Order: sequence, then structure tokens, then C-alpha cells
Amino acid sequence: MSEALLGIDLGAGSLKVSAVAPDGRLLGEASHPIETGIPAFGWAEQDPESWWQALRTALPRALAAAGLGPDGVLGIGISAGAHIPVLLDAADRVIRPAILWSDQRSAAEAEELHDRAGAAIVATSLNRVNPTWTLAMLLWLKRHEPESARRARRLMMAKDYLRFGITGTWETDYSDAVGALMADDRTRSWSPELARLIDWPMETLPPLVQPDQVVGGVTAEAAAALSLRPGTPVVCGSNDTTVEFFGVGAIRPGMAAIKLATAGVLFLATEGPVVKPPISCYPHIVPGMYYLATGTNSCASAHRWLRDRMFLAPGGDGSAAFAEMDRLAGTVPPGSEGLLFHPYLQGERAPYWDPLLRADFIGLTMRHGRAHFARAAYEGIAFSIRDLLETAKGFGLEFGPTRLIGGGSRSQTWRQIIADVTGLVIEKPEHGDASYGAALLAGIGVGAFASPEDAVARCVRIAGRAEPDPARHRFYTELFALYKDAQAALAPISHRLHKLVAT
Repeated sequence: MSEALLGIDLGAGSLKVSAVAPDGRLLGEASHPIETGIPAFGWAEQDPESWWQALRTALPRALAAAGLGPDGVLGIGISAGAHIPVLLDAADRVIRPAILWSDQRSAAEAEELHDRAGAAIVATSLNRVNPTWTLAMLLWLKRHEPESARRARRLMMAKDYLRFGITGTWETDYSDAVGALMADDRTRSWSPELARLIDWPMETLPPLVQPDQVVGGVTAEAAAALSLRPGTPVVCGSNDTTVEFFGVGAIRPGMAAIKLATAGVLFLATEGPVVKPPISCYPHIVPGMYYLATGTNSCASAHRWLRDRMFLAPGGDGSAAFAEMDRLAGTVPPGSEGLLFHPYLQGERAPYWDPLLRADFIGLTMRHGRAHFARAAYEGIAFSIRDLLETAKGFGLEFGPTRLIGGGSRSQTWRQIIADVTGLVIEKPEHGDASYGAALLAGIGVGAFASPEDAVARCVRIAGRAEPDPARHRFYTELFALYKDAQAALAPISHRLHKLVAT
């Protein structure tokens, strides 16, 4: 019977479980979709109970795909999106749906916190407040749903709520505390000063432990629900960006990555904290290291949106539709014959921090067809990532060969477009998602690996590279200038549209 480490990742659109052998081989995986509610423009919520139901479905399927029995699981690691708070009452019942990182409802609260204590927030918790961070979300809840805030007895981040269902234990790691924007980097603990800014009770905040620390075993009840052995060790885990950046082997300062998933994220590993707001700074899995991250709101989500509306027939095969988009995009020349796409389907985070921005296709002519829309979507998202890159370079940050991760990395066409647009050498790891990184983290905790460096040396392999073509890069640099000019010109139109339809 095989032995494996299990990695569980709760993404914005699905929950995924990967079974990884101690030599890095992916033995099997399975996923289950998660529905997101959008009760108002710019809002995004999920029911935490749906996460547990997805886990009950995906985990046994992953075990079956890997040919694993309950006794073959050496340990379990968990990750989920950062910033996502789950509030539990005195009976450990979920009080309300979880607000996602992409939700923009707390814009006014974030602006107020920045005006009132922006410098202190950055100095304490390394990052500038905006609607993505839990601190602003909690202030919104206190003002707009005071009864929900009053009933809260425990605050859990998303991955901690999932683990609570598996082990019954309550804790979090320091990276998720930073993601809540309620940590003090000088003490590496929760900050009473930041909690007081929103009058949030400290006793609701979980204890902090190392992400690779074994915090408990699978309970008998969870074992029965998930086809696991009671007592199987479970590590604390961390947020998805932290574990996936580690899981692709970015363990030295200067190493970079780009994530093509629900959001588009640009990462850079650093020695110690580098504070460059509004670029985010988080603790790394490797002790003493940190990493910078800056992200767009719509990446693979924009890709999926276009697929569903233009390429997917009713009842059709979604994977086949993605493959057809990829094929068609490869038949169109760079620049999509003048069709430009701004992927602001949910407003935008970096570098604009504007929840009212709207997506658009501009430059349409009678020559344009579905293939042009497919390539323009790839190019528009690549331009959005270049927007992040140019901002980071403006702070003096330097990027070498960059590892591409997330579901979008499977597209060779998209990989080459990313290389040509950004000018970066793009490396594709053999495995590059958060569930894989979470499994490696579990391996450290249970002693399968001696250290993070040992896990990377034994498990991480590069499957391919994309070098930027100099001529295409020059062309895309000219087109990027048009992309930026169009964004600046259309931003006021987006604001006026929002005001018109919101009244």
C-alpha cells in the first residue's frame, strides 16, 4: 500500500485535495466546486458549510485516485485564501457567510482606517489597509451587522475553520494573522493596538503556532466522514499564497512567481520584511524570510467568465471549451488585431485599488471573432500582471526567472504571452498549486522532510520554460502603453456608470 501526504486547498472557486508521495510524485487528486454568492455589486460571500461538504466529496475521491487507504496517509496540510474571516458563536455555530478577499464592501471603512491610523497600521502589520484585509471587513460588520459582531466568540480564518472540522482544535499561523492585518511584526503576535482600532475583543483571536506544527489528529467523527484514520496528524497550515509560493521552490531571496488562478498574483521572495505599500508583505514558510505579493482581482475568473458566455454550449464540457479557447487564441497574431481587454470584472485591487472599475473590450471591428476574444483575454490579463510588475519595479524591486503557477499555467499559449508581455523568463514547475505546497508542509510537520529546503530539493522539478521573444516584447510594450492610456480614460466612465445604475 502506498503512503502519501495530503494537501487540502480551499480556493475561491473550488476545494482541491492532492495526495503527494514523499519523493514529490503526485499520486492522485480531486476537486469539488464552491459557489460564491454576490448579494450586491462588489460583494462576494461563501457559506463555510459548503466548504466542509466539498471536502467530504473531494477527499475520498483523491484517496481513491491515489490508491490510498486510510492507513496510507502520513499527514495532512491545509491552505485557503487569506483574509477570509469565519465568525463562530458560543456554540461554535457559523454566524454569517464568510466575506471573501475579493469583496469590496468595506471600501469606506478601509479609507477611514487609513486616514485615522494608516502609518501605525503599516508600521505594525507591514501592510496598508484596503477592502481586501480582514481588519476593514470586521469594522464593516460592526457597523452594518452589529449583532453578528456581538455574537462572535471565535474568529477563524478560512483554512482554520476547515481544520477545526477535522481536528476540533483552534489556532492559526502568523502569516494568516498578518493577512488579517491584526498582527504585530515586532512581537510576531496579535496586536492589541490594531484590535482596539475597531474595538475587536482579543479573546476571539486564535493562538498562533508555526504553519508546519502538528496541532492535532483527525477526530473519530471527521475520520468517518472523510474516510481517514482517526488520529492522522494534521499541521496548522497557512494561506494559499504562502504555501504555493513555497511549494514551487521559491525559497531564496529574489525568486519570483506569477499565479494565474482566480486572482492574478505576482510574488517576490525577500530576506526579512520589505515594506512597500500597497504591495503586500507576508512571512514566508522558511524562517526569517518574507515575500511580497501584489494581485489583480480577476484572472482565471475572467477566463472562465469568457468561456461560459462565448465558448461553452449548454451542458457542454468545460475542459473542452477551455482547450478550444486555447487553440483559437494561438491562431491570432499578437495584439489580437487591435482588440484590447481590461479584466476588471470585480473592480480592481493593485495597482488601482478602485472597486468601481469595470471590464471592457475596446477596438472591435467586423474582423474580430471568437479567436480574437480568446487571445485578447489572455493578453489583457497579462497586461494586468505587467501593471503589477511595473509598479513593483518602480519601488526598485528586481525579478529574475519567474515560476508560473495556478490553473492557467497549463496553457502553453498563455505562458508564452506572459513571457512576451512581461519580458520575464517563465518557468513552469511540474506541480504548482496550493494543495501540493500544503502537502509538502505536512511532510515537514510529520518528519518526512527535515526542513523546507529538504522538501523542495526532493520534490520540486521544473517541467518547462518560456523565453520572451524580443520583437514580440517590443510590440507588447507599445500595446501596453495603449492599454494604460485606455484604462486612465475609461476609469471616470466606470465611476459614472456605477453612479447611474446605483441610483
